[in-house]
Amino acid sequence: MESFNGFVFPNELHITWTVMIVLYPYITGMVAGAFIVSSFYHVFGMEKLKPIAKYALVSSFAFLCFATVPLLNHLGRPERAFNILITPNFNSAMSGFGFVYMTYMVIVVLEIWFSYREEFVNRYNNSQGILKFIYGILILRNSNVNENTRKYDKKLIVILGGIGIPVACILHGYVGFLFGSIKANLWWSTPLMFIIFIFSAIVSGLAVLIFLYLFVHWKRKIKINQDSIDLMAKWLWGFMIIAVTLELMELLSISYERTEKWAVLQQLIGGKLKISYVYLQIGLFSIVPFLLLSITTLWKNININLKNFLIWLSSGMLLLQVLFMRWNVVIGGQLVSKSMRGFTEYFPGVYDKEGLIVSFLLIIIPFILLRAFDKVFPFFEKKSISN
Repeated sequence: MESFNGFVFPNELHITWTVMIVLYPYITGMVAGAFIVSSFYHVFGMEKLKPIAKYALVSSFAFLCFATVPLLNHLGRPERAFNILITPNFNSAMSGFGFVYMTYMVIVVLEIWFSYREEFVNRYNNSQGILKFIYGILILRNSNVNENTRKYDKKLIVILGGIGIPVACILHGYVGFLFGSIKANLWWSTPLMFIIFIFSAIVSGLAVLIFLYLFVHWKRKIKINQDSIDLMAKWLWGFMIIAVTLELMELLSISYERTEKWAVLQQLIGGKLKISYVYLQIGLFSIVPFLLLSITTLWKNININLKNFLIWLSSGMLLLQVLFMRWNVVIGGQLVSKSMRGFTEYFPGVYDKEGLIVSFLLIIIPFILLRAFDKVFPFFEKKSISN
């Protein structure tokens, strides 16, 4: 239920872009971030990431399958979403996103297929009945595996990964562009918006991979590849510093100008967003992970188990940090009236179509799908299992 204070225009009493539009860039960010991690190995040959490369790639695909679901749930007639592809309007920002999303989906599917082709062939040769038929379809009835096919597959993976990196950045940078291009909104109108979204996407992608990797290995009692985790933790630390610094520098530049824009945003930050932005996003979920990752990165003699726990805890906190960042951008930007003399309020209901329960399900389902993919796309090499 919305309330307001000050002078608010009648058409601004209700928030139009709800929590579904918060989840849309949040899930999309994990898609782009996870894919970039996998490409660091496939394209740039970082051997330390080999044990986690396939896992990152399939994780990107699992989140990609649900990246547009919040948008479709937000629409009153979701079947009309296909009109942007059937009758494209190249002047439309959302139409452009549809084509970028479709292109990225094709790249990810092809890269997964070439990465797992040999595994599919082995399963095809060792299965019977309906499973053999399914794997036969997956390998396109071509069971040849030799040095030439391996070189060909690897070459195509590198090409697709190289193309996919800029497309992944465009996919999520486009989300930031959608917000930053709305000049009438004081909180969104900045050319840095799409850059901030890209770096925060990499943070969320790294964080979700580390969080799940350490949790699964702990639960299954599988030996952790420490080199991979240490490298990803260092990158998480670095990209988090860049993302948070960009946000704070953008805010600092507005406050230094002391225009009428800052007079309104100062009230927003110190009032409606004081808890979610100041205390949670910047305070608890930015400063604490920064300190913990500083310890794990700079302290060389730290106990390995304690180190991995601090990395896991930091990654979970940064996932919440990015979620709060999306909330404060999407919802916070709509709390300011165009009159610049009033603010409205918003909090999602529990059982609504775009409420908390539906939001929770939309976040959980990609993780369930990822668990199901583990049966088809084996993530980790068997030799990593401890005896």
